[in-house]
Amino acid sequence: MKSFMNENFLLSNQTAELLYHNYAKNMPIIDYHCHLNPREIAKNRRFENITRVWLEGDHYKWRLMRANGIDEEYITGDAEDREKFFMWAKTLEKCIGNPLYHWSHLELQRYFGYNGILSEKTAPEVWELCNERLDNPDMCARELIKKSNVHLICTTDDPIDSLKWHEEISQDNSFDVMVLPTWRPDRAFAIDSPAFCDYLLSLGEVTHLKISSFQTLCLALKRRMGFFQEHGCCISDHSFSHIPWKPCSEEDAEAIFSKVLDERPVSFEERMQFETALLTFLGKQYHKLGWAMQLHYGVKRNNNQRQFKRLGPDTGFDSIGYSAPLNELADFLNELSLTNELPKTILYSLNPNDNAILDTIIGCFQDDSAIGKIQHGSAWWFNDHYDGMRDHLSSLAANGVLSNFIGMLTDSRSFLSYTRHEYFRRILCELIGEWVEEGKYPNDREMLSKIVTDICYNNAVKYFRFSV
Repeated sequence: MKSFMNENFLLSNQTAELLYHNYAKNMPIIDYHCHLNPREIAKNRRFENITRVWLEGDHYKWRLMRANGIDEEYITGDAEDREKFFMWAKTLEKCIGNPLYHWSHLELQRYFGYNGILSEKTAPEVWELCNERLDNPDMCARELIKKSNVHLICTTDDPIDSLKWHEEISQDNSFDVMVLPTWRPDRAFAIDSPAFCDYLLSLGEVTHLKISSFQTLCLALKRRMGFFQEHGCCISDHSFSHIPWKPCSEEDAEAIFSKVLDERPVSFEERMQFETALLTFLGKQYHKLGWAMQLHYGVKRNNNQRQFKRLGPDTGFDSIGYSAPLNELADFLNELSLTNELPKTILYSLNPNDNAILDTIIGCFQDDSAIGKIQHGSAWWFNDHYDGMRDHLSSLAANGVLSNFIGMLTDSRSFLSYTRHEYFRRILCELIGEWVEEGKYPNDREMLSKIVTDICYNNAVKYFRFSV
């Protein structure tokens, strides 16, 4: 029997051990998609206690605590931080098979030097140990990033953001990790939101435009893309419940936009037309700028309306949505490809049933403009666990070129979440090691080491053309 989470955790054979320890383990990290707050990096935030760095804003943990019958007072409420931590410890000890059990203990090992097991029984000693460790100078936001061997971070930013924190970080020579903005224009699509017209006013203010038409909306977004590019942005990101595809003429887009401005109701079909028109425009701009386009879809948000009204979005009430018909995705990519304006694109479905479909659609739009131009993004959100990652990698290998994959991301708001890269790398090496040990791939150390190091780091650097 193996001991829990030793140096060969998740590595089931000698080839996996060799690949991980000799090649994957010490590769730097490119975190090309996360939700870290750039202000906290700029101000080099320090954390008062383990609850603040571990539980604050972490809806993954909040969901499990609710599933364990913990009162909301100890989750998002006003309970003392110590009590919240103890309730998390009480919950974690029951979470056999959940990735948070692994992630939490990896974080305790790597950042706090604690090699024991967190439980209700050990919570007092872990609380004291972690808080004592957080008093050290090397446990601030920037040092946690550097300690994790991170070379570059891409945050997630709205088009109206001033990017002042990115400017402050870039001008600080004492911090050598690149922190770049990512263009996330979701609010520009939300024509059914009561706040949409207010958002247009804000967008108009920063672009010195009166946004009174679909054409001026596009012009405003184009101006802000130029501003973002001046700050090093080279990636966009979109979140949808579905992939919008309902062909829309310029005249129809203007008519729909006019209805929105007049506060007249818009049908579902009209919303699809508007989203299609805007995403098509943006996709072509990304191609011109050389940006990569990320499309996240398949999430059903805010299912528990009572709790949503009480606590707001991103508090743990989203789920995997249905497996959407993906003919629309293929048609959208084809629309951009017809005029040779399809940008580098990374596709993420929250529904794991879409893996093989995505991989076969991706294969239809690869070309010689970039190696692995269309990517199947890493197992996302509810899928970034042991089985989800293996299934994603296996499907990508079976239907495409795994060696060209751009690897893992954190998609997190936590400065401790970089152990997810370790988790991914161990699973990657285990899977490849299995194939080698079973005689399904040659035991060619030179080739294997290149595959592993490319997926862990090199492919992302080349794909996004980062200067690291």
